[in-house]
Amino acid sequence: MFRMPVSALFSAGAFGLGLLCVLGLPALSLASETADAKPAALHGIAMHGEPKYSPDFSHLEYAYPDAPKGGELRLAGFGTFDSLNPYILRGQDAPGLRITFQTLLVSTEDEAFSEYGLIAESIEMPEDRSRVTFNLRPQAKFHDGKPITAADVVWSFETLMEKGHPSFRAYYSNVKKATAETPRRVTFEFNMAGNRELPLIMGQMPVLPKHFFEGKDFATTTLTPITGSGPYKIRSVDAGRRIVYERVKDWWAKDLPIMRGQYNFDTLSYEMFRDETVLLQALFAGAYDVRVENIAKSWESEYSGQRPVRDGLIKKEEIPHSLPAGMQAFAINTRRDVFADPQVRAALNYAFDFEWSNKQFAHGTYVRTGSYFANSELASSGLPQGRELEILEAFRGQVPDEVFTKEYKNPVTSGNGNDMRAQLTTARGMLEAAGWKMGKNKLLEKDGKEFKFEFLVQSPTFARWIDPVIGNLKRLGIAATLRVVDTAQYQKRMDDFDFDVTVYTFGQSLSPGNEQRDFWSSEKAGVKGSRNIIGIKNPVIDALIDQVISAADREELIALTRALDRVLLWGHYVIPQWHVSYHRVAYWDKFGRPEIAPKYGLGIASTWWTDAQKDAALKRRAGDGQKKK
Repeated sequence: MFRMPVSALFSAGAFGLGLLCVLGLPALSLASETADAKPAALHGIAMHGEPKYSPDFSHLEYAYPDAPKGGELRLAGFGTFDSLNPYILRGQDAPGLRITFQTLLVSTEDEAFSEYGLIAESIEMPEDRSRVTFNLRPQAKFHDGKPITAADVVWSFETLMEKGHPSFRAYYSNVKKATAETPRRVTFEFNMAGNRELPLIMGQMPVLPKHFFEGKDFATTTLTPITGSGPYKIRSVDAGRRIVYERVKDWWAKDLPIMRGQYNFDTLSYEMFRDETVLLQALFAGAYDVRVENIAKSWESEYSGQRPVRDGLIKKEEIPHSLPAGMQAFAINTRRDVFADPQVRAALNYAFDFEWSNKQFAHGTYVRTGSYFANSELASSGLPQGRELEILEAFRGQVPDEVFTKEYKNPVTSGNGNDMRAQLTTARGMLEAAGWKMGKNKLLEKDGKEFKFEFLVQSPTFARWIDPVIGNLKRLGIAATLRVVDTAQYQKRMDDFDFDVTVYTFGQSLSPGNEQRDFWSSEKAGVKGSRNIIGIKNPVIDALIDQVISAADREELIALTRALDRVLLWGHYVIPQWHVSYHRVAYWDKFGRPEIAPKYGLGIASTWWTDAQKDAALKRRAGDGQKKK
């Protein structure tokens, strides 16, 4: 399963509020199915084991069922947008769009991976999960009043597969057939048994209105709002600048236990900014309400001097979470000839003085990432043992020997900025062993070709981290440059794999599965728009992905994921960066929120609400502050 990072909520083109801080529901036990027995109708299912919430649950633990409705949540995005269809490759979609659509099932933010009925009232599946049937709720409807039918579900699946973003074809590749058995009953048959994630994956599928798209090209960008079925619908659009959503007051799902106490704001809005400095200052000026801060230096130095922060009008909180950090890194495009050799890629890591940069640019608050599944039990550590070792033994001779003999560790410096000589000497030796020698112009050359490449980013914020790396690479004889482009150009170049090295985050969940194919599989290396931006083509990784997807239980999943992690690390496909295990959240003090916070999300748009008394006090205090100026 894939969850977007919380920071994505505040950026253009993100999944938006939907996968950001959303949903949850309960579950039932899976009755075993004999050859002629009908599967039990379930209210919820889990990847492994049983769902947390029973069939008679009243609301999610991290939602306040009596939360007041009303008020406005003003958010901000970086960049621009030119499309209101978030499910296609073309265009830059507006932030928050997925909150206008709904899925068959919905996941919770206090479980590793469970889903409960939303559009679907119940779920049926055999013990081997070779198919899944969804029985739709009779009250489920689109915003135009038309009922959501099994025909809409089948049409959505077929359209996403044919014309949707390429990631859907990877995600749904094991679906053999979708059948509308009745107007309210739909079945997905799979081409394999034992893939425990497939029923949950189909539960995540957005259900789109077939009637809306009659006579329209689904794959074309549009600024006409698409009829959805979610808790919000689009009120107004100022293309590229602002989008406003309004709460659907007669929303068909508002009284379901899974939704009780959620989606409380009457309006949600996104204001777009193209300059990050202006974006931050706009928070202090009151242009929007909440910011999840991703820049440690800003958090430590640029907030305290602001009057709204000093006066307590804006609150700063570091909210702990249990989300896997995934892998944020300098991602290397192995399709480029200069990066074909793993030893060369490994050498580049020695040019990154993380310890010094962390002190200079992040006040020492970051932790160096050493796993693709950092901050979780899925991360590999030490030497492989037990079941993990058994798994890897099957590939001995096909993976680097270090997989068995060394724990992966990033290079470490003292952090004083003056001891890079040893690291660069090590890097130079690795490069020479790979055939790179110093040429006439003091640049590394191999077969007459210079070693040069470009860092491509969409945010100038990373320049201060990249410039010292470029300086160290120059000392090695490598000519590296930095290019900053706008969000639209960056997305296009990433979709086309037109880059050398970039800053990229491979987000992970507690239940990795089919999405790993899109990240690392050989098949996706040549599919434009896939998340295998690195271009990995490794049969061992392909085999491990298949085993992860088919893991029979949680223990096996953990062992397989750790094995996959170890092989990825020793492939030296990235230069790991950093992570933190808490959210930095700054917000104007006008909100209420449940006492229990979700472990795997923030719930800002879904479970927070406007506190009328705080809002009134804030306006009064802000007014007094203006008078004093």
